[in-house]
Amino acid sequence: QVQVDESGGGLVQAGDSMRLSCSASGSVYVMGWYRQAPGKEREFVAQIWLKTGNTDYIDSVKGRFTVARDNAKNTVFLQMNSLKPEDTAIYFCCTAYARDIERDDCWGQGTQVTVSS
Repeated sequence: QVQVDESGGGLVQAGDSMRLSCSASGSVYVMGWYRQAPGKEREFVAQIWLKTGNTDYIDSVKGRFTVARDNAKNTVFLQMNSLKPEDTAIYFCCTAYARDIERDDCWGQGTQVTVSS
């Protein structure tokens, strides 16, 4: 079973930056994040295929968020720039073996990201 270790998160002001990290044990080929804001459905944010470096993003974060990887450490990073209050959510690290990450692929309690206006 995959285990993940997340770090980052916290409270920032609109326009600030923040970086999330997630390390995974076990065999994973795709890693990324979903997020869930209060009263809303959990939504896909970004993912990266560890072998190829191919990335995908939800439209609302394109140009602001960047996902990167350190394959040697099975670790991915989500660099979030120009944060907006609507980015406030719990961010969950997610992994998959050989397909796009899905909502049920996310582990742990997540990390809170709060962006004040």
